[in-house]
Amino acid sequence: MTNHVAKENGQTKESSKFFNLKEMPHIVKALDRNQKFHSDILQAIGNTPLVKLTRIPKSEGIKCEMYAKCEFLNPGGSVKDRIAHRMVLDAEERGVLKPGKSVIIEPTSGNTGIGLALAAAVKGYRCIIVLPEKMSDEKVNTLLALGAEIVRTPTEAPSESPESNISVAHRMATEIPDAVVLDQYNNPCNPLAHYDGTAEEILWSLDDAVDMVVLGTGTSGTVSGVAHKVKERCPRCVVVGVDPYGSILAQPEELNQSDVQTYEVEGIGYDFLPRTLDRTVIDKWVKTDDAVSLPMAQRLIKEEGLLCGGSSGSAMWGALQAARELKEGQKCVVLLPDNIRNYMTKFISDPWMEARHFQPVVDKKIWWWDTPVSEELAAPVGSVPLGSSPAQALAALAPAAPLLTVLADDGSIAGVFTADNARRRLANLSGSTSEDLEKFIVKKFYKVDLAENPTLGLVSRILDIAPFVVVVKKDTVSNVQKAVGVITSSDLLGHISKAQYKNGTN
Repeated sequence: MTNHVAKENGQTKESSKFFNLKEMPHIVKALDRNQKFHSDILQAIGNTPLVKLTRIPKSEGIKCEMYAKCEFLNPGGSVKDRIAHRMVLDAEERGVLKPGKSVIIEPTSGNTGIGLALAAAVKGYRCIIVLPEKMSDEKVNTLLALGAEIVRTPTEAPSESPESNISVAHRMATEIPDAVVLDQYNNPCNPLAHYDGTAEEILWSLDDAVDMVVLGTGTSGTVSGVAHKVKERCPRCVVVGVDPYGSILAQPEELNQSDVQTYEVEGIGYDFLPRTLDRTVIDKWVKTDDAVSLPMAQRLIKEEGLLCGGSSGSAMWGALQAARELKEGQKCVVLLPDNIRNYMTKFISDPWMEARHFQPVVDKKIWWWDTPVSEELAAPVGSVPLGSSPAQALAALAPAAPLLTVLADDGSIAGVFTADNARRRLANLSGSTSEDLEKFIVKKFYKVDLAENPTLGLVSRILDIAPFVVVVKKDTVSNVQKAVGVITSSDLLGHISKAQYKNGTN
């Protein structure tokens, strides 16, 4: 490449010739497994890359080779694209789904819903997705963008409850003409998609030399389908299932119903055994919790460059525990189910992680940051009994107050009632003020307990992502958390300003 100086209108101008691309170093990838084009986006499902992990296994002292099956690179962003497409194709072949007529309804934690909504968008079906309230807004917005209709159900509703997403979906299917529930929990196409696809890809990539596969368990079609195929070709391969505390999949015979609890990681674990789970092909179980799963997901992003979701952190943490038994030269594959898109306002957010005590509050070296929250800082907040009507709650909501606490019979906080949430209920869900107040309350809200000595810094970080923080104090006799008041940004600013003026702090 040569530079030259040219004269133009008496001015000196530097210019250069374009690069000689033919003479530069080239990196040309083999294209023999890639189609030149796809007839629609559904044909791009599968054939996800298997990526060797380096930094995390090395830092954890793992001797074997570890590989990530990057299912988050599917078109809809998750491993569930595979089963959604397979279930739709099967239902069409059997005449269960009729193009232009049938309505797809599915209970889901979100990713199967996105996969089905993707298929419905391409094929022209009406699609209704029923999912619990804990699932991220990003999942809801993606579903809406794909044209799906959304129905939310209480997170804490057990699977057999009439209010669970499973019960609601099946009830809607009896009420809507031509509705079909493909039922990922009992549909053989769920494990079959992984038996024919995911497992074959893993085996092809590693020339049938797989010593361990580690997979998170939700509907469990992934682990069941992959395990059956891998064990046919690699009988000595160890299959590891990863299950969160609060789920019964790993130990259904040992767990009491009282042990079932909610957790933040989405897409894995259940309070019942799906038919798509074959526990006989799982050699080992690893239990995980939010405190290890979510930071591990952050590490996969920061240290390996894999833009994956929270359940990938669960699978990776479980894989690290299990892979310690493998030797140098052996191969462990961990499946990463979904991507970062669904969690931009959740574990990707430092304030969100700090509010849940999954990581320390950032130290900003500000004079008031480590000051403990005082009871006087919280503005008084009104309350109503859970048995009140929405109309009564609206009447009790003072114009200047951001919320009311809604109290259960034992005095504990059942939730909060806000004008914003009431408006959304009435505007978007065809709600009515004649319904039970429970339909209108927010059950998941940000709070700090004075017994835990929260700081103003923590409150400030929570206010980065929420309009208010409820201050509670545990009653020493009843052991019930009771509301002391509420803190907003205005309250915190006022408190800091007064303290600064009083102390002469800059």
